[in-house]
Amino acid sequence: MLRRGSNGTRSIATTWAEITCSFPSLVLGWRMESPSSSSPRPPIVRIGQGPVALTREEFERRYREQFADPAFADAKDAVDQITRIAADAYEDHRKNISSRPAGPGFQDPSYELSTEWLEARARIHSAQKEFEDSGRRTRMLLINASPRTDEACPGENSKSHRLAGIARTALEAEGCEVDLLDLSLLSAEYGRRIFPCKACVSTAMPLCHWPCSCYPNHYLGQVQDWMNELYPRWVAAHGIMIITPVHWFQVPSGLKLMIDRLVCADGGNPDPTSTAGKEAALAKEIELKGWDYPKHLADRVFSVIVHGDAEGAGNVRRNLHDWLTGIGLFSAGPTAMLDRYIGYFEPYATSHEALDRDSALQEEVRHAALTLARAMAEMRAGRRPPGYDLPAPRMK
Repeated sequence: MLRRGSNGTRSIATTWAEITCSFPSLVLGWRMESPSSSSPRPPIVRIGQGPVALTREEFERRYREQFADPAFADAKDAVDQITRIAADAYEDHRKNISSRPAGPGFQDPSYELSTEWLEARARIHSAQKEFEDSGRRTRMLLINASPRTDEACPGENSKSHRLAGIARTALEAEGCEVDLLDLSLLSAEYGRRIFPCKACVSTAMPLCHWPCSCYPNHYLGQVQDWMNELYPRWVAAHGIMIITPVHWFQVPSGLKLMIDRLVCADGGNPDPTSTAGKEAALAKEIELKGWDYPKHLADRVFSVIVHGDAEGAGNVRRNLHDWLTGIGLFSAGPTAMLDRYIGYFEPYATSHEALDRDSALQEEVRHAALTLARAMAEMRAGRRPPGYDLPAPRMK
């Protein structure tokens, strides 16, 4: 119970019940444990970060911002109507616009899953069959990670795009089918976006679904997410080549968004019915019973080319190398891993001219592409790196 001091103020001694009643958000994620307890208790789902729900008025204000162009004035009644519909969906938390029973192959075949997620899953399964088809040509996913393009504000092509062109020519000369993934579309193409990872994996690995089930989220307007198209392109590829500039000692934001959303490929749960959708406590229970952290992109081969103008190229190249090996891919070898500077400490305005002069770098990019193609040919012929067959002593 509470005790009062001689001056009438409360002392430090308080009861647990009173703390709970007075500060519920403080204790939602914590419970007292007996030091002598011998049976482990399940982890508690920690909540209490705070509400994020908007008032209807604020939601409608934000929603209407997309119709700020005076050209919409003649459609005011229509805008009012769709704003009301959107506000109703927001208040009802209508994440999915359609669903159907999961069907065979799931732990709970009767559980309703988003049809959009099921369609993305079907495309991934089809892409995996293409990957495993020994009769298909070797497919390379060639990624231009620069957001710069002459179709947007910069008004000029990127050096990464030019280097990707060199790599593409070399890969096609080796008989490879090249799928060019140009991340500059995120900044130049209408409706092209990648939403951020919501970090479900940090609650429990089985809560992170493969493919990601966090998007689309219709009541939050989180639609037109590109990743459901990109997952199958990663899965179908035998080899991955990333060509990227350095942005403030890091990879460009578009590449980082894609990297984060690929976390579900490294240990993700292919069966959302097992966690009843997004039931955090159930996911924790499943992980603690034993989770095998499946690597859904294992056995691909990769090459990384990083270019900068002053600093950071080596660190970015190492970070990308470590990430790709961490999710189960194999490096094509030192020749396929480059970090170089173009126009070192020279003006940005003449960087393309610096690339024109750097014939050695252009040849190194060709060699990296050829090395990747040949390494992938060996993988498809059945050769594997030393230690490939050794079981992982740490599962995560």
